Amino acid sequence: MGQYFPENDRFPLEEQVKTLADDELLDFWEEAQFLDRPFAEESAPVPVNQLEYERIILQELMLRSCIRGAGTEGIR
Repeated sequence: MGQYFPENDRFPLEEQVKTLADDELLDFWEEAQFLDRPFAEESAPVPVNQLEYERIILQELMLRSCIRGAGTEGIR
């Protein structure tokens, strides 16, 4: 499973998600959703970094979907 290392500034999250396989990226997204649940139950605002994780993951998933749909797998 992929891991995100926030202290590793040389490789921003955007670059790290590109190295994950599809199933690892989906696992990461699922974990981000799971981490969000306690906040929703307490009616507390969602942390900004949580929203950023989700945005980056969904952006990468959409890009991969478009690449597969265009039949240009592997071009990046």
